[in-house]
Amino acid sequence: MPRAAEARLAEAVGLAASIGVTIVHSGIHPLRQRRPSTLLGEGQVAMVRQALEEQEAKLVVVDAALTPVQQRNLEREWGAKVIDRTGLILEIFGERARTREGSLQVELAHLEYQRTRLVRSWTHLERQRGGFGFLGGPGESQIEIDRRLIGERIVKLKKELEQVRRTRGLHRKARERVPFPVIALVGYTNAGKSTLFNALTGAAVYAQDQLFATLDPTMRQITLPSGRHAILSDTVGFISELPTQLIEAFRATLEEVAAADIILHVRDVSHPDSVAQRNDVVAVLDEMADGPDAPLDEGWRARSIEVLNKADLLGGTEAIAGRAPDGLAVSALTGEGLDALREVLDERLSASMVTEHFELPPEDGARLAWLYRHGEVVERVEEEGLIRLTVRLSPMDRARFAQLA
Repeated sequence: MPRAAEARLAEAVGLAASIGVTIVHSGIHPLRQRRPSTLLGEGQVAMVRQALEEQEAKLVVVDAALTPVQQRNLEREWGAKVIDRTGLILEIFGERARTREGSLQVELAHLEYQRTRLVRSWTHLERQRGGFGFLGGPGESQIEIDRRLIGERIVKLKKELEQVRRTRGLHRKARERVPFPVIALVGYTNAGKSTLFNALTGAAVYAQDQLFATLDPTMRQITLPSGRHAILSDTVGFISELPTQLIEAFRATLEEVAAADIILHVRDVSHPDSVAQRNDVVAVLDEMADGPDAPLDEGWRARSIEVLNKADLLGGTEAIAGRAPDGLAVSALTGEGLDALREVLDERLSASMVTEHFELPPEDGARLAWLYRHGEVVERVEEEGLIRLTVRLSPMDRARFAQLA
């Protein structure tokens, strides 16, 4: 479904505002054809130049992918710094990333983008925050970055990220030995994932009404109604037309989704483009499941649950009950519908459970306690020197228990 121009403009304005850019003018410029030199037509270029002069603005954000030639030509025509959609998203990522993994991923994406254009910094823009210099600032008057040095840095970053991925894999194997199922939150940026994460876990993860508030995966333990424990993972938000460099650079972050037992797809049901946003997220996940080396399995949809968040903005959960046949309406802000969500999570985890029989010696208290803690003990028969147990547990827990032997 094509996204309305007004909605695209509102998203671009939100992206720019999320990093403190003051918006003094915005507009929609329909394209009859894309001009190789400037993207826009001569009349449109002139209109933007007039608006820049009237507002005395020094930065233009173009919500499209610009070639290096188009970017340079527009900067000459307008006498202002120009960044495209990719540059803007990278600037946001540079500010938001907190962990070493996130910083490495952003730097890699930035260098791969920068290598194609080597855009100079503009010294008349004050730098009051982190990031990677697309907006420039005092003391950042780089001349031209040597391509060879960039290439060497990219090679080094990829090696460091590979080590991070291996470490993440070790952490995942460690979690398999501590057998809690993993529930991953995914969704379009600003859908309310972090607010829902906080509501379900009681954590204090950064959650604001802004785009890309979360970039680094956060994990916390939750307890479901049956007493079963699970790990909830909050991940980076998706966005339409995510630059290719970022999809690859953030693959390690998205691997948390691939390892999840349940995927919670959180939607902002109050957003006018909610359906289009859903399709964008599904398209990226489908792409992750495509190919022999894909990190996500083809059956990811079967273990996903659609959560229609921000129901409070549309009159509550009952008012939007029919918006998605298989969806579950909630309000992470007010807490409405969260008890039902916990029940659904519990039921989904229980549905895949299998019945197994175990014989353990009485002195094996550690594994006995493990089974009671992570399974449902249906029957226990004690004989001399032996305890026979009938236990219901998930296939994954069965495999984890085997590792304790």
